[in-house]
Amino acid sequence: MSNATVAVAAKVSKDDIPFNPKVHYKKKASDWVIDVIIWLLLALVVIAVLYPLWFVIISSFSSPNAVASGAVTFLPKDITLAGYEAVFKNDQIWNGYLNTIIYTVLGTIVNLVVTIPCAFALSRSEFKARRVIMFLFTVTMFFSGGLVPTYLLYQQLDILNTPLVFILPGAISAYNVIVARTFFETSIPEELHDAAQIDGMSYFGYFFRIVIPLSSAIIAVIGLYCFVAHWNDYMTGLIYVTDTDKWPLQNVLQQILLVNANSSQSAASASDQQQIADQLKFAIIIISTLPLLVLYPFLQKYFNKGVMLGAVKG
Repeated sequence: MSNATVAVAAKVSKDDIPFNPKVHYKKKASDWVIDVIIWLLLALVVIAVLYPLWFVIISSFSSPNAVASGAVTFLPKDITLAGYEAVFKNDQIWNGYLNTIIYTVLGTIVNLVVTIPCAFALSRSEFKARRVIMFLFTVTMFFSGGLVPTYLLYQQLDILNTPLVFILPGAISAYNVIVARTFFETSIPEELHDAAQIDGMSYFGYFFRIVIPLSSAIIAVIGLYCFVAHWNDYMTGLIYVTDTDKWPLQNVLQQILLVNANSSQSAASASDQQQIADQLKFAIIIISTLPLLVLYPFLQKYFNKGVMLGAVKG
């Protein structure tokens, strides 16, 4: 090492050295102030996100009078299960749950079976028509046929008032195809395909034996997207299904709320009616969202990884 290099190195202070996470640095007063501000902002964001959910939970166990008077803030008041009892008294709730589970599970399976192979095919550079097909998929994100033509199409396909109306029309989503295609293009090395070709493996063998095992993250993400969409589907049952025995959970809960609100008009005052309706709303929100809240923690790891790999790159 020359004398000039030693002299330059001697002039470099600790402030000029880039931050190294493996080295413990002594924080200055300004650093502590910034940390406190960041933690306060994060705490405010967390409270703003979680408090509405917590308020719905405690309100569903509180009396309607306590909720209406504003006495319910952080803990339930006059604990009661009247809201849940009113909801579960109707036998249709169990039929709606069963229908929703069937539509959601079958619909999610169909979505994955159609979306993942389609996205893989569109990710292959040797597929010459992929740009034209991708353009046609993208057009559907901006334009649609409208409600009346869609209804007439379903009528001609004879899927009105059948479970197929919840499954077949949404079998593929252009957005999900784009996310999955980007994942395959950026996260699956092309060298794996070259090695598979050398070993004499076909496209089907490469897809099922190599690509699918490496795509658990994006499969979990697409599956969660589709699961939530099917579970929360309300408009399909409202428009295309008139048989109440085939209604999903969302339509059944909405009908229960309307029936209870209308039945209370002759026996209660306007304020009492509003309190009963509010109590039912809180119980209905908990009942309809509980399965998703239970499912999400098991897929959170794959969800975070899949979103970063499939949506940010490229």
